Amino acid sequence: MKYMLLINQGTALEVQAALPPDEQATVWRDYQAVNETPGVTPGQRMASPDSATTVRVEDGRTLTTDGPFVETKEALGGYLFVEADDIDGAIAVAALIPAARYGGAVEIRPLVEG
Repeated sequence: MKYMLLINQGTALEVQAALPPDEQATVWRDYQAVNETPGVTPGQRMASPDSATTVRVEDGRTLTTDGPFVETKEALGGYLFVEADDIDGAIAVAALIPAARYGGAVEIRPLVEG
């Protein structure tokens, strides 16, 4: 089964930035190891939410707002795809993502196939 793992940064970026340089290097090696895990298709790291443009269409008019539509500490910071036998396999990969242990979270969603 295929899953999308949505990496919500929470306070992870601030926590990781405060780590000593050697620990920061370990965090990046951990992300690289996740990307090299069998069954994982890496996604891309995203810019911060304040760089977003939100688009809505109301009454046929396109409206844009600078920044995220909602204020949230659980802003999406990146994503990846994983193919696993079941949800437990996807959970095992999600648990390897550093953001999950530094104040963030990883949301797992099955992909709809077909």
